[in-house]
Amino acid sequence: MPEPHDQPILVPVLGDQLTRTLASLRGRTKDDTVILIMEVWDEATYVKHHKQKIVLIFSAMRHFAKELREAGWTVDYVKLTDEGNSGSFTGEVARAVERHDPRAIHVTEAGEWRVQQGIEEWPDKFACEVEIFPDDRFLCPIADFRDWAEGRKHLTMEHFYREMRRKTGLLMGEDGKPVGGDWNYDSENRQPPKEGMDPPAAPDFEPDAITREVIELVDETFGDHFGDIEPFRWPVTSDEAQKAADAFFAHRIEKFGPYQDAMVHGQDDLYHSMLSTSLNCGLLDPLEMCRRAEQAYEDGRAPLNSVEGFIRQIIGWREYVRGFYWLLMPGLESDNALNAQRALPEFFWTGETDMRCLADCIRSTREDAHAHHIQRLMVLGNFCLLAGIDPRAVQDWYLVVYADAYQWVELPNVSGMILYADGGRLATKPYAASGNYINKMSDYCRECRYSVSKKTGEDACPFNPLYWHFMDRYRERLESNHRVGRIYATWDRMGEDKQRAYLDTAQGFLDSLTPARKGWARADD
Repeated sequence: MPEPHDQPILVPVLGDQLTRTLASLRGRTKDDTVILIMEVWDEATYVKHHKQKIVLIFSAMRHFAKELREAGWTVDYVKLTDEGNSGSFTGEVARAVERHDPRAIHVTEAGEWRVQQGIEEWPDKFACEVEIFPDDRFLCPIADFRDWAEGRKHLTMEHFYREMRRKTGLLMGEDGKPVGGDWNYDSENRQPPKEGMDPPAAPDFEPDAITREVIELVDETFGDHFGDIEPFRWPVTSDEAQKAADAFFAHRIEKFGPYQDAMVHGQDDLYHSMLSTSLNCGLLDPLEMCRRAEQAYEDGRAPLNSVEGFIRQIIGWREYVRGFYWLLMPGLESDNALNAQRALPEFFWTGETDMRCLADCIRSTREDAHAHHIQRLMVLGNFCLLAGIDPRAVQDWYLVVYADAYQWVELPNVSGMILYADGGRLATKPYAASGNYINKMSDYCRECRYSVSKKTGEDACPFNPLYWHFMDRYRERLESNHRVGRIYATWDRMGEDKQRAYLDTAQGFLDSLTPARKGWARADD
């Protein structure tokens, strides 16, 4: 192994930056660089992350370090159990500075606000030069998003998405117009599940010796954290992530679009890509994935509505929520525009509820640290919105339970898209729905203990009375919203007796909820 320079450049790499083309690594030489990769207690426990999420990140970090060493790089890898581990990024960088006496620290900006605040203190803490590089794995720099947002009354994602299409050239014709003539094919991507759907299975990745060691570590150290630790199937190397992408583009993308909102009991993946964990920790390049999708369309292997939907999720929604996060932090974390105060129900952790839709989504979340976006938004999130759950509790839950959840992507989705806690800056209306939506887009209601056709009474689907309870209590705020206001004409036509039946049924159900015990999400809550 080459010896590093007497005073090397120290390059800390965070657990969601596992890519060889990272900005702070680009241009570095192997004999003049020490790469620092750190497992730290603070990151594993600031919320009590799902066991599989910790396994995924630690295993991916260890594999990345192995790949770098095999390529000739000098890697200083700090394991969680190493003697003297300080437990924090700043503490471990300080110890590495003592070990290596670097002439400079090069680091790529963090994805999360609290981590970036710590990094920005490094120039005052360390005697050597500290250079912070922008994370150009994202296609829209934070400064560019701020420029786009400035002066806009509404930060409409569709407008941002079109700018990103023009910037990248994805699905754009030579005339500057979108391929196919339309920007958005969402109307073709809302098909309910069909009887007998048999989507191809996503590839499983058998844990190797490195991953097995991490599984043992997590099982012993974080045994009180939420979630099943095995079977563990996630890709933890760039090669495995590419194989997962190959499987999606070969077998799933054709039907990804039409059925991306569909939900089927016990079928957790359907035609979804299952690539978000690899994208969010750096094992896959988002632009490359979009170009592969575009190529699938050009080769006639996937329809335009599927390809456009996939690309929109990445260069549209993913980039948009990241920009939104950095634009509104740190205030976004404490927003509670609807003054929601109810405690998160215990069944969000145990899955013990007679509501079949919620039970199934929580089951897949517990087993695999995964649920697809409509399950997160229109089942789990819809319930939290209608029931008036405290946004901080919901934020913690989503951050804990999903393997692809980092605050930059979780917080805007929960605060803005799911809970309307930001007051409508992200979403133009609350995404509230009764049981009818879930019945239309899933098979959950068929064998549920509750009846989706019943509107009130103890056997009624709780989503039905909760919907009107929500609309009634926020009438003053929502009636003027042009996307919601007409609903109140329906409410007024019901008459006082029917309205009272809805409200009493909803309140009875809310009163029956058992609040979650302390300690599920944070050790000190």
